[in-house]
Amino acid sequence: MEENKQEIAEKKPSSFRKGVFAGVLGCLVVIAAVLVTGWFFVGKLYDAGFMDAKDMAKARVISGLIDKYYYKKVSDTAKTNGVYKGLMEAMDDPYTKYMTASEYKEELEDTSGEYVGIGVSVMKDSETKEVKVHQVFDGSSAQKAGIQNGDVLISADGAFAENLTLTEFTKKIRGKAGTEVTIVYSHNGEKHTVKLKRAAVENPSVYGKMLDESTGIGYIEINEFNSMTTDEFEKTLASLKKQGMKAVIYDLRTNPGGLVDSVTKILDDILPKGTTVYMMDKYGKKTTYSSDDKKQEKFPTVVLISGDTASAAEIFSGAVRDFKYGTLIGTKTFGKGIVQQEFTLGDGSALKMTVETYYTPSGECIHKKGIEPDIKLKYKYTGDTSKVSGMDSYDFSKDNQVQRGITVLKGKLDN
Repeated sequence: MEENKQEIAEKKPSSFRKGVFAGVLGCLVVIAAVLVTGWFFVGKLYDAGFMDAKDMAKARVISGLIDKYYYKKVSDTAKTNGVYKGLMEAMDDPYTKYMTASEYKEELEDTSGEYVGIGVSVMKDSETKEVKVHQVFDGSSAQKAGIQNGDVLISADGAFAENLTLTEFTKKIRGKAGTEVTIVYSHNGEKHTVKLKRAAVENPSVYGKMLDESTGIGYIEINEFNSMTTDEFEKTLASLKKQGMKAVIYDLRTNPGGLVDSVTKILDDILPKGTTVYMMDKYGKKTTYSSDDKKQEKFPTVVLISGDTASAAEIFSGAVRDFKYGTLIGTKTFGKGIVQQEFTLGDGSALKMTVETYYTPSGECIHKKGIEPDIKLKYKYTGDTSKVSGMDSYDFSKDNQVQRGITVLKGKLDN
């Protein structure tokens, strides 16, 4: 992931984007398809009852003042995009937004498992607001420049990480393949400035290994739920089972969420029969996702969680908790219990809108509350982070939460 993507549980329309409500937004599709000028859109809003004649006149005055006095030239396209964005911002929902065609293209990349960037996975400390490197991918420009796991990214092209959300900051890192970005980072307290070339990066969302072959304890990290995650998970799980895995630690500590379809398919792979999550819209319509018990893994299970565990990752954690399937270890999760739907418009732009609230199998809404662990334990790594350049060089024996998980699983295996 480069970029631990934003904390979103999304429902995707069919074939790749599930359930586009074209009928609901048909008028906007028509508007986008025939849009000629910004004033055409304002006129349509007026026709639809959004704006009266006074509003129309006010909009024209504002546009004229911008043209006459603003210190830069502002195009009509920028103005109309501002109208669309402002309309979505009226809902005062950080997860509801309008995306231009180029922004929507980036959004699709976020869930594809591939992106263009410098080749790092990052996370933001909820207390210090620092953006830390979680993983550096082999062969990436970041690795070649000497960036290591645990380093702190301070800025990208002059945009400071501490002043931006993680999503906003990672968008500064990303860009077109072949372009460059200036990164300021800190290694062991010493600042470094490097200019890195962006390139296409294939980002596996699942990593697995055997932690203790003598007892059969395996480890699976899922760092997001994208369109490739289910296949990656099933292959990783099958490989560890062949190696003799008898118990497993699932690591969701840096997982900001992703696709509902992805997480529910994985839950169907491992849980017994029952509801894994359900959702309700404002009309009371209920959508239920379930495990059908055609597959079920009966391993003793631990799930590692943190304040960065969000959205779809909380769906996973909540289902494991409510099924009494495993033990949650770590700190309270982020607390995002709402679901977004994407609506594509005729000109390639799109809307992302919060459409439902989701509930864990027991009926709990965790929005703005999060999920408490069964065992509260703040993360501490006692190893040398300067020697960690990726998951294969990470010393799990120095990770206190992983070690606590091993202890819990050994106790279950002995019973």
